[in-house]
Amino acid sequence: MKPIEIPVVGIGPGSQPAETDGAALDYLVMPREMDTYTPTMLPEPEAVVGLRAGMDKLRRLHDRLAVFRVGAGSEVVDLSDLDVANRSLVDQALGEGEVSVRYAGPREAHIQETRLAGVWRVQMRGAHGGLQRDTLEIADIPALVRHTAFDGAREHLALAPEVPDGVLNAPPVLVELVDRSAAWRPGQEAHVVNLTLLPQTEADLAYLQAQLGQGPVTLLSRGYGNCRISATGLARVWWVQHFNSEDKLILDTLVVTDVPAEALAAQEDMEDSAARLAEILDALT
Repeated sequence: MKPIEIPVVGIGPGSQPAETDGAALDYLVMPREMDTYTPTMLPEPEAVVGLRAGMDKLRRLHDRLAVFRVGAGSEVVDLSDLDVANRSLVDQALGEGEVSVRYAGPREAHIQETRLAGVWRVQMRGAHGGLQRDTLEIADIPALVRHTAFDGAREHLALAPEVPDGVLNAPPVLVELVDRSAAWRPGQEAHVVNLTLLPQTEADLAYLQAQLGQGPVTLLSRGYGNCRISATGLARVWWVQHFNSEDKLILDTLVVTDVPAEALAAQEDMEDSAARLAEILDALT
């Protein structure tokens, strides 16, 4: 029998001859990055023998986290009395997570979720940047965000009778937001206006931004793609934008609520974080 020769043919993008009419398939770029939980590089147990204060703070954090229930208010562990070495231990044990907060209020604040979901590092700084208070806060969202996101926000918008050229659908959206904002009460479901599904022009979006204004709080969440959650200048109205791994806007919404669900840690997150912190403490002892 003669051997049968089977030619090796390449497959995939670029492997086939081009179409005579110039048409080409536009392949979807697959995601390349995704942030997931990875254990922090912890010091050896003998390296933390003299860092009793830092270990006590971590144990106290675990005790409160293990019994925490979402909706019961936040729990705070104050780190302000730690020296540099003990604070460094806490930093290394908890690391930085996916969610950060930009706060533009009257006081300077640095807020960052740790690698433990629902455990936030909240640092308050003085007029010259000096650290005034350093805390760990257990909460679905830090109290500073929940209670100050709409400080100074307006309850109503005074819309001009005439709008700029090119503005088509923004005015009725604003009327809907003002109405829903005034009617919203704690405990109600969020009201969502999906701008992605509406025929919005660039002029519409610019007009919405100008009329709604900017509040003092913006949350940035990194994961499979990014999510940007910004308080607007209209009470209880948030601008929530989702981006894919290529940083392309895929979902653009305006949400009427106290805090959007995308920003909140769930009870399951708290329980998972308590278990992870227990593992960290075991590794350090």
